This record gives sequence, structure tokens and C-alpha cells, in this order.
Amino acid sequence: MKSASLRPFLPRSAIHRRLPRCRCRHYAVQQPGAPTLQVFNDQTKYLQRQRAAADIEASRKVDYLRDEVAIRLCDRLLDISRHFNNVLDFGANACNIARTLANPIPDSPPLATRISHLTSADTSSALLHRDDSLPFDALLPSHTRIVLPPPDTQLPFAPQSFNAVLSSLSLHWVNDLPGQLAQINRILKPDSPFIAAMLGGDSLYELRTSLQLADLDRRGGVSTHISPLADVRDVGGLLTKAGFKLLTVDVDDIIVEYPSVFALMTDLQAMGESNAALTAEKAGLRRDVMAAAEGIYRELHADGKEAIPATFRIIYMIGWTEGRGQAKPLERGSGQLNMKDILGGGDIK
Repeated sequence: MKSASLRPFLPRSAIHRRLPRCRCRHYAVQQPGAPTLQVFNDQTKYLQRQRAAADIEASRKVDYLRDEVAIRLCDRLLDISRHFNNVLDFGANACNIARTLANPIPDSPPLATRISHLTSADTSSALLHRDDSLPFDALLPSHTRIVLPPPDTQLPFAPQSFNAVLSSLSLHWVNDLPGQLAQINRILKPDSPFIAAMLGGDSLYELRTSLQLADLDRRGGVSTHISPLADVRDVGGLLTKAGFKLLTVDVDDIIVEYPSVFALMTDLQAMGESNAALTAEKAGLRRDVMAAAEGIYRELHADGKEAIPATFRIIYMIGWTEGRGQAKPLERGSGQLNMKDILGGGDIK
């Protein structure tokens, strides 16, 4: 299989043609004590990640997406001029953030020098300890790994334990995302940042639409082959509901080129990112549906090229816990400048 080339861009498809509608998760406020809506099968996802990490070499070859997102996530730490005594990497996968923090920066010391202790935590013990033998641990001031209990349970950390919480490409598998964000807010100290990146929105829309059309053609109906993802429009409300302040939410598209649909799905399986929705068919994809999806994918999205593109939409978010002396927005109506004067007069339309 050809190695995938990673190149972030503003996709032309989003500019020149209408994107197909994506299956997204929308959130509403639940009544206190109401049962959590289960979207994913936690046991299925756990087994997928454990099996993926068991093949160490294959698992490392598909770290390109997690490594790239970890780099972009850690870059946001450069904008915060402070030292962090205790940092949690929540949903650490294979400790991609820890490895990124240890990497040297041109004309600057590694980001690890701004952290006294890093805790990498994940539910998959095999993935978390996959790279125990690699030397990046020695480049960190202090690093521990903790295996988390099953998802949607109480985090095993005391309130106000951490100066910062980072999370890269793990939150999209959480069933109770509002509750998980509230727990993260609880374990952060006052005036501390939560910086995260998760798959969302139109991720893999090329694969999603190709499989849907192939299903219609071969079976006369549509099944769930790709797990639903959160919409960027909901993220700000979720962070606010969890108690975070001074929010920043932005979206970045990363495109990876693959030689075929089969290579794309093989890499997703090696990442432990296969479909884990409760509505997914246990029998899996039929061969004739896969063959049809390959042709449809190339016809709709390859633009005549040999390689096919796969778009990963990454939602980045930053939220701060409330603290003394923290900047706050002014009250409505307290402004002293008229927008007409700033815009040079005239009505605002």
C-alpha cells in the first residue's frame, strides 16, 4: 500500500459544490438523573482498540493522523505563557501528545520543559502502553500512564487536580459527552485551560456517501457504516453547559490520499477507528457493496486522479475554568463606541 500523504487545506469541494448531508450528533440538555443516550457500543470499541494495538508495527504505521493532530493541538500551548505543574492527557491513545511534547522546536526548547508532570490516561491498556520501549519518555520531566475505567464512569481524579487537560482524537467516541466535559471541568484548577481536538462534522463524507449509494444500489436500503459525529455548532454550547469560560472553537480539514477504498478502511481498522455504533450491522459490509463503493468513490471524489481523498474534519476547542482576576465580557449596552462611526457612517445592513 502506498504511504498516505498528509496535506491540510481548505477543500475545494466545500467551495465549488454542495457537501452531502452528514450524519451528526446533536445535543440537548437532559433532565437531571435521566439515562444517557447510548450511541456507541463501548465494549466493541474497547476490543477494536485492543486488537489494533496488539499489532504494534501496523498500529505505528497509521499514527500519521493522530501525530499530525497532536502537533497542531500542542501548538496552541505556545499561545499560553505559563508553566504547567500537572497536565492530564485525557484519551491519550498511544501517548501521541507526550511524544509531541518531547519533540525539539527550532530555536526553542521542547514544550515538555513547560510541564513538570504529564499524566497520560486511556481506557485501552494495550494502546496506552504500546510505545513503552520508545525513548521519548526519557525526554519528559515526569510521565505516568493510567488506565481509565470504562467510559461514562467517574474519572479517578480528585477535584482541582490539574493545571491543564489536553485531549486529542478521543472525545468523538464518548456517549455522554456533556457529562464527560463537566467531569473534566471538575478536575481542573481555577483559571486552567482545557484544550481538545475531536473528529466531527463532515469527516469521511466521501466514504459515507459512497457506501450509502452502494447500499442503495446493491441492497435497496441504507445501513450505518460510519459512526455519527458531533456537529461543530454544538461544541460551544456543550463547553458552556460544562462551566467553561473564554471559549475558542475552530475547525480544520485534513485530507489524506489513499490508493483505494480498501486501503482507507484497512487503515481505519488498524487505528482502532472502525464503526462502533449500536445500529451497525454485525455481519459487516458485503463484498458487492464494497466493490460498488470503490467505483462510486472514484467517480464522485477522485477527480480523475489515481489516489482517492479522505477528509478528516477536526474540531479544536479551548475552554477555561473560572478563576479570580479572569477577563470577563462587558455587560450588554455598556459599549461607548457607535458602530456607525467605526464603519464610516450610514446604516448597518
